[in-house]
Amino acid sequence: MSDETKKSFRSSVLGILTALATLVTAVSCSYVVIELPATEQAKAQSSQTNDSDQLLRNAFENQRSNFQVEGKGKVIKILPDDLSGSKHQRFIVRLSSGQTLLIAHNIDLAPRINSLSVGDLVVFYGEYVWNPQGGLIHWTHNDPRNIHVGGWIKHGGRIYQ
Repeated sequence: MSDETKKSFRSSVLGILTALATLVTAVSCSYVVIELPATEQAKAQSSQTNDSDQLLRNAFENQRSNFQVEGKGKVIKILPDDLSGSKHQRFIVRLSSGQTLLIAHNIDLAPRINSLSVGDLVVFYGEYVWNPQGGLIHWTHNDPRNIHVGGWIKHGGRIYQ
């Protein structure tokens, strides 16, 4: 094989390996961020908020529990951590509908949201459980046993899971 052929072969192999590494990286990401124009973001957020607020209102009124839901709310109270069993960071959010939810975020399995303050907006994905005060959201983290659907909390440009 000539030196020129070897160089061409090496260059081709390097190109294929680079493309393969890029593909593996893209496939292994936990999520993809898609930037929408500001007007499309507002429409999508408004629609999602109205839908999830209605779903959570119906679940509360009908005492339904144990389903995954995404929503957003404003932090109205930060509670002390629950230290019995698995540790949970706890705070209450108010949805745009006025309904309140307790968020119980497992800090043994997910990072604590240190910068959380009253008045902050959070977006969440977790499991809803009915209670007389409006309900609670838990499973806002990945399941280390991969049995339960993983959840998350978005706050301040970061995802906590």
